[in-house]
Amino acid sequence: MKIILISLDTLRASRLSGYGYGKPTSPHLDQIARDGVLFERAYAADIPTEVAHTGIFTGKIGLTTGVVSHGSDLTHLPKSVEWLPNLLRSAGFTTGAVDNLYQLKEWFARGYNYYINTVGGNRWIDGSKVNDLALPWIEQHQGESFFLFLHYWDAHTPYLPPESYIPQFYDESKDPFDPSNQSMEPAYNHTAYPFFKHHHYDLVGNVTDTDYYDALYDAEIRYLDDRLKELDDHLCKLGIQEDTLLVLFGDHGESLTEHDIYWDHCGLYEPTVHVPIIMRWPGRIDGGRRVPGLVQQVDLLPTLLDAVRREAPAGIDVSKLVDPGGLDGINMWQAIEGESEGTHETIYLSECAWQAARGIRTDRYKFIRTYDPGPFKRPPRELYDLLVDPGEKVNLAEANPRLADEFEQQLNEVVSRKLGGRIDPMVQQLLERGLPFRRRIEQILAEYGLSWEEWQQNPDRELFDQAALAHSHGHAK
Repeated sequence: MKIILISLDTLRASRLSGYGYGKPTSPHLDQIARDGVLFERAYAADIPTEVAHTGIFTGKIGLTTGVVSHGSDLTHLPKSVEWLPNLLRSAGFTTGAVDNLYQLKEWFARGYNYYINTVGGNRWIDGSKVNDLALPWIEQHQGESFFLFLHYWDAHTPYLPPESYIPQFYDESKDPFDPSNQSMEPAYNHTAYPFFKHHHYDLVGNVTDTDYYDALYDAEIRYLDDRLKELDDHLCKLGIQEDTLLVLFGDHGESLTEHDIYWDHCGLYEPTVHVPIIMRWPGRIDGGRRVPGLVQQVDLLPTLLDAVRREAPAGIDVSKLVDPGGLDGINMWQAIEGESEGTHETIYLSECAWQAARGIRTDRYKFIRTYDPGPFKRPPRELYDLLVDPGEKVNLAEANPRLADEFEQQLNEVVSRKLGGRIDPMVQQLLERGLPFRRRIEQILAEYGLSWEEWQQNPDRELFDQAALAHSHGHAK
């Protein structure tokens, strides 16, 4: 038995053709879904990357583990916390990863016989590099029961797809650098601009058309899809595709200008928290299955452990796979086999990086409580009726305060129950360190002689660019 768990970083569900998108971003992912099961309403409990993956590998949300903030020096995951690669290795699997999450926190390398770090001189990691490292590893271990974790970053900023992928997603009659197009101005004059200038905008060029950035994102997904086909073709060539449980997930999505968020993954809105989960296991999962109910990423751990018990391959000691205690994840096999709609009636949501907020997603409603908006302007409470307002444009919190109060009470009860008397890690983060990404912007501004307060009052791109230029000239002398 082989298990390949694939993280598709920053992949938004609604941008895949298998989830209803009208452009051909994901033909091979769609084929995998047709051969297996697609979860229509899968959610990230915690965003972004660091906390999402911690939840997946522990089967526990951040409130349970204490890991709620991305990029914080306060967070720590004790070695006593059960970890999926550890569990599988102890049962007899050869465990491997092609990944760079170790650069964020040391615990991401736990439990692997082989951890191949993709980090290089460049922050940007191309899917071809992942395949160059992964395909030989698979070939070398094809005769073993193995667990392999692969992490593809192509859909993450900066969007730098090969030029050949862009035309099918961008109107060639348009000029992405047309000076008369003003659609990029809100992004360029946003409080978060100092972070994204060097991280993204300067690398793509002086684009004036927001549609072009959206097209680049689509092109990155299409490029990623081709890399996944290469991987799948390799499994087929080796004759191990039928023996492989393939699990693909987005760690979080991406906001493409919605809610004043420009090509990034914050905010507990659908573009960022609704993620794809697709599984294929020939002969064990019927093809063409679509699970309509709510599921969460933390459901993956108990589902994978149960898959191993069901298969019970030779040389694997399933007695080692006792479910860890205190899981927030629920086994998805009943939903996969059509015996239930999903795994959760209510989804808990959390973020603590750009903003500090928590939320609840039910079949119909989304409630968001913001504690610190960071560089954004947010009301303290948001309530959306997703049945009539899937774009989350009409905030009902003031118009229907009674329902908002009910959701806030429900949210507070979840937090209290999960903490069990422990210090709230989000409160601790805000009191002791503040939001990690606001701190990063403050550092950048200070380097250029600007303060957070003056920048927040007037986030003018020209002002920042002039300060950056003066700083560079000062260093050049």
